[in-house]
Amino acid sequence: MPPRNRSALLALSLLGILVAVGLVWTSGVFKPPRPQLIGGPFQLVDQNGRPTTEKALKGQWNAVFFGFTYCPDVCPGTLQALTAATERLGPKARDLKIVFISVDPGRDNPTQMKAYLAAGGYPASTLGLTGTPEQVAAAAKAYRVYYQKAGDGDAYLVNHSSTVYLMDPKGRFDRPLAYGLTPDQMADQIKAAMAGR
Repeated sequence: MPPRNRSALLALSLLGILVAVGLVWTSGVFKPPRPQLIGGPFQLVDQNGRPTTEKALKGQWNAVFFGFTYCPDVCPGTLQALTAATERLGPKARDLKIVFISVDPGRDNPTQMKAYLAAGGYPASTLGLTGTPEQVAAAAKAYRVYYQKAGDGDAYLVNHSSTVYLMDPKGRFDRPLAYGLTPDQMADQIKAAMAGR
């Protein structure tokens, strides 16, 4: 076979391989892994003082929110909206856990977190997490959360991100629940995520 014909045959073979790979890729047989831009490993303690890692987010949907127990408005408002959204899920509510991670390790020890969650009337399954400043900083970095102490003395505030991160049962980020959504809107977003939409 002349060299020119061999080159043409080789080019056609390569084109056929590329087309076949493209068909497999677009058919959904092979799906590339989703990049994990939000979420990841952390080491914290829960409201009962038990060491807790990201493994606690496996096996159910999780609404992860970063805040602090001395927050005057955003945090209690968001947790109340999540509680009301959970009530609107009906039987699916058992598949969702609210996870509240403190960005105020100086004041939010496990005892404070436990008292705060009990007083708020949030679902019994709500998980409150805190830790050392270094542990909290690592968790916030994994979730791309901004926070910064504002003010001096015991009555300081903490400026922080207000988005709720909806994580799937494998611990992967699914979608954000923006601050200001009504409980109905939150419930609709959570239902859509659970249904794969």
